[in-house]
Amino acid sequence: MQKKIIILLFLLTFPSVLYVFLSTGETHFIHLPYFGQRELAANGKDTIYHSIPAFKLVNQDGDTITEKNYEGKIYVADYFFTTCTSICPKMTTELLRVQDKFSDPIYKRGVQILSHTVNPENDSVPVLKAYSNMVHADTKMWNFVTGDKKQLYDLARNGYLVNALQGDGGPDDFIHSELFILVDKEKHIRGIYDGTNIKAVNDLLDDVKVLIAEYYIKDNKDKKSTE
Repeated sequence: MQKKIIILLFLLTFPSVLYVFLSTGETHFIHLPYFGQRELAANGKDTIYHSIPAFKLVNQDGDTITEKNYEGKIYVADYFFTTCTSICPKMTTELLRVQDKFSDPIYKRGVQILSHTVNPENDSVPVLKAYSNMVHADTKMWNFVTGDKKQLYDLARNGYLVNALQGDGGPDDFIHSELFILVDKEKHIRGIYDGTNIKAVNDLLDDVKVLIAEYYIKDNKDKKSTE
């Protein structure tokens, strides 16, 4: 059974894996880039990459959602608001493609979606629940979250690197971004995409597969080194 799962996983990720190996050879592996500032660790060898900071928000079911909910998982983050009639409907349509692509049990819910409201004054828990139902979101893999506006905006600008303009999260501060952010299992940003552009989201889907393959190969190497 385990062998069949491995074969199926390979078939699902085959286009990305094939590209990687044709580009670099069997013994070298292309990693997705890291976004944000980086610094050298105290040992002078390792690199410390920008990572998503701790957060505490509430989802459409009234459950507390923190960074711990995403430990060991790849996820796609975005910012939206439920009354948006410009870019948000298109972004939601594209996120439904992400949902459909990675909802197969083979991924074991290892790919998640995290949508943050930029309008917490309006987007209460019941409003987010209604929106989630309206768009047919699978809430086992997709959370819509609200919370303190300042925290949401600080997280956007300083965590996900969305919207470079400075702001204080006050009444007149507003973020309206079309960006999707790909976050790896260690909370590092590995891709930024235009969520209104089909081709860009196709790139996101491929990059998620590459990231899955990256972890798959790393896990296999780790297992062999301990045998």
